[in-house]
Amino acid sequence: EVDWFSLASILFLLMFAPLIVYYFIMSCDQYQCSLIDPVIDLLTGNKYLSDIWNKTPTLTYRAAGIYTLWVAFQVVLYVCIPDFCHKFLPGYVGGVQEGAVTPAGVVNKYEINGLQAWIVTHVLWFANAYYFHCFSPTIIFDNWIPLLWCANILGYAVSTFAMIKGYFFPTNAKDCKFTGNFFYDYMMGIEFNPRIGKWFDFKLFFNGRPGIVAWTLINLSYAAKQQELYGQVTNSMILVNVLQGIYVLDFFWNEAWYLKTIDICHDHFGWYLGWGDCVWLPYLYTLQGLYLVYHPVQLGTANAIGILMLGLIGYYIFRMTNHQKDLFRRTNGNCKIWGKKPEYIECSYMSVDGTKFHSKLMTSGFWGWARHFNYTGDLMGSLAYCLTCGFDHILPYFYIVYMTILLTHRCIRDEHRCFSKYGKDWKRYTSAVPYRLIPGIF
Repeated sequence: EVDWFSLASILFLLMFAPLIVYYFIMSCDQYQCSLIDPVIDLLTGNKYLSDIWNKTPTLTYRAAGIYTLWVAFQVVLYVCIPDFCHKFLPGYVGGVQEGAVTPAGVVNKYEINGLQAWIVTHVLWFANAYYFHCFSPTIIFDNWIPLLWCANILGYAVSTFAMIKGYFFPTNAKDCKFTGNFFYDYMMGIEFNPRIGKWFDFKLFFNGRPGIVAWTLINLSYAAKQQELYGQVTNSMILVNVLQGIYVLDFFWNEAWYLKTIDICHDHFGWYLGWGDCVWLPYLYTLQGLYLVYHPVQLGTANAIGILMLGLIGYYIFRMTNHQKDLFRRTNGNCKIWGKKPEYIECSYMSVDGTKFHSKLMTSGFWGWARHFNYTGDLMGSLAYCLTCGFDHILPYFYIVYMTILLTHRCIRDEHRCFSKYGKDWKRYTSAVPYRLIPGIF
């Protein structure tokens, strides 16, 4: 059932999320990244909405061609080229891997080759930049707003197709969820794992490709534009490229682990993931680099080192917390966390078909500090990205505000699911680990 608050939130996002993205990108293009000046201009009558809209670059054939080639290239890398990285990279898990059990009891197989796609894409990017010169490295920045319209077209198209597919030709009818509310079903999705053919999985492709592969390319294009405009790349831009590059590489190195996360294990595929991964992620997760093109910031040595350390410590917490959980799961608790046998709570749950399963919830290591301490590390890294931009404008700080809201909401969603799943065992767990994100505070 869809409660009124969920429905109101969904309607708000459907109506305003595209406008929010446009507003942020437009404010950089026309107002030097000021979020306040456009509002002042409109309220004072200096400009009308039509004036701002008429100055906005429109969809171009060039942008449409670039975007079509980009998505098609990522589809080819995803579907047609089996992973070979796992054959020579020690510790990397790639190739064919199994996902979690779906509510209908299905275990999907995935071709994990995101790291390979990232490497191939970036090798070609640098080869072009230094040798072939087929296009300028600033091509993404130079076509940024026309590419926004292309991303929106794909986001809405794939979301609409996924909904139609869920009604008329689902991959697995037993893994479909119908609430009876059109807006909720469109937003949150009907099919759990929509697929075309054996390997093209909508969720894995759009979550990881093309948006996250593009993330580092977008930042590189921003750096190239900064070099073109000012004759140098600032240390703040380098920090953004390095810290966000680490995050992206971590995602692809651990893509097999990602199959066990909330996005794949619980979320259905709708507009939230389809449009979000095509538009929201590449356009709003890269605001720091975009801002630094318009406002280059050269940080002092102490500030740069401090921001770098904050980002690296946040990444360490994020990665080690996830590693502890993954190790605990893989060994069924027969491992050592911080040099000793992990503590845990035994719990049980029932599947849809009435089968009883047993599980363990770890209460030691980082997971004894807080129930979602990996998110705490993620937020530290997010803050580091924003701090590279200084304090002259609020636009680059949208990311930390958004991530705080997103991850807090994800905590609540996850815990609601866990309480429904484990019942009284979950209460025992929350008594043992009372804090969600920040030990002693929240």
